[in-house]
Amino acid sequence: MDKLPAQMTAIAISKPGGPEVLVPEQRPVPKPGPNEILIKVEAAGVNRPDVLQRMGLYAVPPGASDLPGLEVAGEVVALGEGVTKRKIGDKVMSLVAGGGYAEYCLTHESHAMSVPKGFSMTEAGAVAETLMTVWHNVFERGGLKPGETLLIHGGSSGIGTMAIQMAKAHGAKVFVTVGGQDKVDACLKLGADAAINYKTEDFVARTKALTDGVGVDVILDMVGG
Repeated sequence: MDKLPAQMTAIAISKPGGPEVLVPEQRPVPKPGPNEILIKVEAAGVNRPDVLQRMGLYAVPPGASDLPGLEVAGEVVALGEGVTKRKIGDKVMSLVAGGGYAEYCLTHESHAMSVPKGFSMTEAGAVAETLMTVWHNVFERGGLKPGETLLIHGGSSGIGTMAIQMAKAHGAKVFVTVGGQDKVDACLKLGADAAINYKTEDFVARTKALTDGVGVDVILDMVGG
């Protein structure tokens, strides 16, 4: 591995505003602390919190980087003390606590996943945030089991489309609510068992009809919070 540079190019937010306030600047290459890895970034995902942060509507959590970017894909180039799950040269995709819009980014080793075989780094850079959000909320907290039914509000969103595919792969039945016929068609194509246009249908009545009055087992609602 080549010696790491002292400086890197990062994309910072010069002031609240539109995309034009994103500006390149030089920053020191961060050094990994205990259980952290340093990733040489090949791709970074763009998520709604990045946009809100750029607009001045999202406060950076204490201790997090002031740079936007919550998910990246790239190569592990340095290890902090105590790292056991990763090694130099690993190709990973990871959640990060900000700082993804840069040439190098830190993350805890437990937040990094190996890039799946057949994935480009660009594809991998747009997976971690939605995948882990769905996994934690639908499967760890919601406890969705094969054969159960999941209702997703906002089914055509990034999280919604990921949830459709993960729940179907898990053997669940999936209903979604969306706000247009084009979104209905897209969700059905992804595998949803039913897609309800809430602008033209009562989703409560339709869901009861689809389940013979029983209702669903788990609801994923990123619209209401």
